[in-house]
Amino acid sequence: MKRILLLLSLASAPLLATAQPAWVQLQHPQAPSVPEYVAFAGDTVRFDRTDFYERMDRELISFTYMHTNTTLMLKRSRRYFAQIVPILRQQGVPEDLKYLMAIESSLDPKALSVAGAAGLWQFTKATAQTYGLEVNGEVDERYNIEKETVAACKFLKDAYRKYGDWMTVAASYNAGQGGISRRRETQKQTSALELWLPEETARYMFRLLAVKMFFENPASFGFNVPMSERYPYREPKDVLTVNYPIPSLVDFALEHGTTYARIKEANLWLRDEKLTNKGNRTYKIVIP
Repeated sequence: MKRILLLLSLASAPLLATAQPAWVQLQHPQAPSVPEYVAFAGDTVRFDRTDFYERMDRELISFTYMHTNTTLMLKRSRRYFAQIVPILRQQGVPEDLKYLMAIESSLDPKALSVAGAAGLWQFTKATAQTYGLEVNGEVDERYNIEKETVAACKFLKDAYRKYGDWMTVAASYNAGQGGISRRRETQKQTSALELWLPEETARYMFRLLAVKMFFENPASFGFNVPMSERYPYREPKDVLTVNYPIPSLVDFALEHGTTYARIKEANLWLRDEKLTNKGNRTYKIVIP
């Protein structure tokens, strides 16, 4: 009886006001309307065709209602765009291609797909090695933000030399250059937007455009994450160049005034507790 009275008392008590973070959306969000067009990497994609309009509408709705994942992407964007964009510019790749990385990994540097694709840019082992990344039990450069981004730029520029437009390049990042080239030839079309493609790739291009709209104006999707709530990029305390074996990363971390856990977090490409480095290769290790 006492338990029942206590529950009734709690139920009738006024709710306590609690502080809400600035980004909490109290109203039910509504997807933005499909615009007339989106400019992407110097090209313009218009939605005056029924099929294009509906495909874009689907992706705008999707991004509006994936609350947890979309909010985390927005929070991570400040940190990873700060590192990625200068590399894209240096490599001569349009800045809009950073949104491809957002689709691939949701800006999670630890991302690993069921197919074994890893890192922010989601390289498979074979493709990573083709573009010069080291992948083995101790070192996996698919998790090295600088090196994986340079490798992604090489892939993107190779594809652009073949196709001449960035939307088709984006489709090839999802479906593979061989798959896109074969379909272009058999269907006698040059733009991937005009190809009959697997569902995932067909959506991929419009998802890319929706992501650009989202990051440029998240409030239009019902999200309000101020810059102060987005994770910052912090310059490391030091970056050490090593070309020798490290028998114990635990001891290495202690010698440099930090912990093994922090060394691993700052250097996700280090996949073991040691760095044998039999070939005396040169690596850069971030000291956080």
